[in-house]
Amino acid sequence: MSDTLVTGGNGFIGQHLVAALVARGARVRVLDLAPTSRPLADVEYVEGSVLDPGAVNEALDGVEQVFHLAGLPGMWLPRKSDFHDVNFGGTQVVLDAARRRGVARLLHCSTESILFRSTGCEEQVPSNPDDMPGPYTRSKMLADRLAMQAAASGFPVVVGCPTMPIGPRDHNLTPPTAMLRHFLDQRLHCFLDFIVNLVDVRDAAVGLMLAMERGQVGHRYVLGGESIPLKKVLEIMRTVSGRRSPLVPLPGRLAEIATTVLEFIADHVTRHPPSGTLEGVRIALRATALSSKKAQQELGYAPRPVEPALRATISHLLGAEGPHHEFATVPALQNSRR
Repeated sequence: MSDTLVTGGNGFIGQHLVAALVARGARVRVLDLAPTSRPLADVEYVEGSVLDPGAVNEALDGVEQVFHLAGLPGMWLPRKSDFHDVNFGGTQVVLDAARRRGVARLLHCSTESILFRSTGCEEQVPSNPDDMPGPYTRSKMLADRLAMQAAASGFPVVVGCPTMPIGPRDHNLTPPTAMLRHFLDQRLHCFLDFIVNLVDVRDAAVGLMLAMERGQVGHRYVLGGESIPLKKVLEIMRTVSGRRSPLVPLPGRLAEIATTVLEFIADHVTRHPPSGTLEGVRIALRATALSSKKAQQELGYAPRPVEPALRATISHLLGAEGPHHEFATVPALQNSRR
């Protein structure tokens, strides 16, 4: 019998979360469409979609707490409505089923990409979906709103917002790793410089557990590491790789024009991910240094320095063999934030 369900538990953060939960003695069940490449002996793996109410209801059998991580990352899909269907619709299915089954507590994994800087140390989510930069962030904002509404109505929901997780063995090539691989593949680094917040994936996983255990119902916790300019990330990458590719910063307006063209070609001609999207550029242009102060003070969250994880990720990518994943061509302008 499992007491903890992790949706999307075979993803990058999900695998680390599941391993950490097992290490603490939890009995874990994973619901995910994708099989895991690193199964754990004491974990129950269930293949299924969060869009399937029957599969979700069955996966909740005997469960006391739910970590909802399942969703579509990235900034481009051939069918834009998939973002809403999965990120918003899947969250609605999980919340509804968890309430019916009397789950004791639910952690909704949101994203820093929907946060705006507010007065004080805490970031806020805009109330108008039209304020979001594009379909991905709009779908995540609406899912975040669902979670907060459930908490306001009395269901014990807490929201965790990991920033950009990095670390080796990211077999799915999530957006931050795909960004690094893209730049490693280029002889000339054309980039839009902006503030990125990188976090060791192990810290992101621990942060989600702390939010589940200690977070206040109806509260949101940013689970980040360090906020640094993308230019500094690229400089570290050049040092680790030994590849001295020139760094060419792009002005924001030029990046907007270029990605508009690239996305149009991807949407109507190639049907393959473009090397940049307008939504990604808009996210980058509004990026600010995010604070995890609330999580540190209320949860005891204590992320480690991020540079060792960044260097390990780059080294892993340099040593990886075999063909590149299809998202290897997606740069920072598209998948700048999770």
